Amino acid sequence: MAMRQKEEGPGGGSGKPRFPISYVIVGLMLLMLLHAFFSSPAGSEIPYSEFKRRLAQGDFQKVILYETKIVGELRDDRFGSVGDDDLPLGMGGKRRILSAVRPEDPELIKLLDEKGIEYLAHHENNRFWEIFLSWVVPIALMIFLWNALFKRIGPGTDVLTFGKNRAKLYMEKDSSVTFEDVAGQDEAKEELEEVIEFLRTPERFQALGGKLPKGILLVGPPGTGKTLLARAVAGEAKVPFFNISGSDFVEMFVGVGASRIRDLFGQAREKAPCIVFIDELDA
Repeated sequence: MAMRQKEEGPGGGSGKPRFPISYVIVGLMLLMLLHAFFSSPAGSEIPYSEFKRRLAQGDFQKVILYETKIVGELRDDRFGSVGDDDLPLGMGGKRRILSAVRPEDPELIKLLDEKGIEYLAHHENNRFWEIFLSWVVPIALMIFLWNALFKRIGPGTDVLTFGKNRAKLYMEKDSSVTFEDVAGQDEAKEELEEVIEFLRTPERFQALGGKLPKGILLVGPPGTGKTLLARAVAGEAKVPFFNISGSDFVEMFVGVGASRIRDLFGQAREKAPCIVFIDELDA
């Protein structure tokens, strides 16, 4: 049952909500900082053959052995030697720390002992926080910004419910409004009595080949009780009542309005028989 009302419906303001561009700028800056922080290696990575050659030359003063990599700290007198300018910058813009992927090399420890280089064995660092901050935080930040955009577009909107309808459902036990609550409107009440009887006992009309009207249009100036009359019909018939504004079907994104209409009438079919009240239908 479709009904039209002149009053200003929810979300029917003329001003268009704006999404602050500062949110996008701050979000992009945070993503860039996180990417720059976690994409920088702990040291400039070089091939293992180059690392071993410099190890044999005695260029390192300290070496740390991990399960999958090897990290060496250059001696002060060796730092800045020929070829160092071609190395990529490491954390903090320094080339003093060099690292390489560590293969299975039984001669590595022997070479370290021969050169008298201090070496330590460490477990791999727990990468939980690195993964968390480099993947989970950026994704959560993007979801937050996307959700904030939807909330700016319309009240009560978020990412997961953007295509859902915004109808307010009144079940039978909540539909306490009856014709006794509607003053006047005797002619309208009389015309709607047949609809109420059909909703109460549809089998009587179906046996005679009768069909329920596809919709009823109520037209009148604001404040004449059209919304209250529609709720009274649902209250008299003891059926669920969906209340939604026509402006909720209009969005800046293509397909959102159609999605909300499909969702609304999908819920209405599940609750049938029921009444769907569309306020401001001309919106």
